[in-house]
Amino acid sequence: MTDPRRAALVTGCSSGIGRATALALSDKGFAVYATARRPEALTDLAARGCETLALDVTSEESMVAAVRAVEAVHGRVDVLVNNAGYALQGPVEEASLDAVRAQFETNVFGLVRMCQLVLPGMRAAGRGRIVNIGSMGGRFTFPGGGFYHASKHAVEAVSDALRLEVAPFGVQVVLVQPGPVVSSFVDSAVDSVEVTEGPYAQFTRALVDRYRAAYDGSASNLEVTPEKVADVIVSAASSAHPRPRYAVGAMAKGLITTRRLLPDVAWDAVVRQTWPTPERSA
Repeated sequence: MTDPRRAALVTGCSSGIGRATALALSDKGFAVYATARRPEALTDLAARGCETLALDVTSEESMVAAVRAVEAVHGRVDVLVNNAGYALQGPVEEASLDAVRAQFETNVFGLVRMCQLVLPGMRAAGRGRIVNIGSMGGRFTFPGGGFYHASKHAVEAVSDALRLEVAPFGVQVVLVQPGPVVSSFVDSAVDSVEVTEGPYAQFTRALVDRYRAAYDGSASNLEVTPEKVADVIVSAASSAHPRPRYAVGAMAKGLITTRRLLPDVAWDAVVRQTWPTPERSA
């Protein structure tokens, strides 16, 4: 039997924004397919009425199977929320290229492939919505985050191109740009920093401390919760006329605007005053 509800497929639902988004969309009446690499991490979402699927955005077989599972019941994916991602942090010089490739496989190539897989069904129906979860970091870059920021810059570019390419077919593409969010995201970011005793030793230690401070939950950091981001995603998925971009949180809005207005030299000065940078040993 075909389910008449709009089907929403959400990636990266094991925690944080993905989990909150799955619940928020379900509360709005969507038939939600919550996904993660380990579906056993989604039992509470299943208990709340979400369908759960295994989905690894670095596996072609896994991505195809998940999309086909939704299409078998609904005929198509009505809303795709590309949320799966993580942050690779550390100096550019010391990064493992294998780690860089893995970052892009998840944050960029997996997102692109998911779009490719759902678009034929959306085009055939003459409607659909793709919500890509970017970051305020897609509009500027901090030292130590070059590859993570690069992946989010890529998501910005892909979303801008795709938005214009699929609009004639009734498909709308939206980019959501959160600032710091209270979640386990910081743990993976900190874990990715390899503190060494080389020329970047002081920098990497300071970087770990700065990430911890940025996500410590204090009001001064202007953080937002996963639930607040999820509310924005629901609006982006439901609005008849969604905006191309939704910055989430005062910090995201402020920094995106500041970067747009400041020339490079002035921006660099601001970053040096507020963010760790390497120091040359005597």
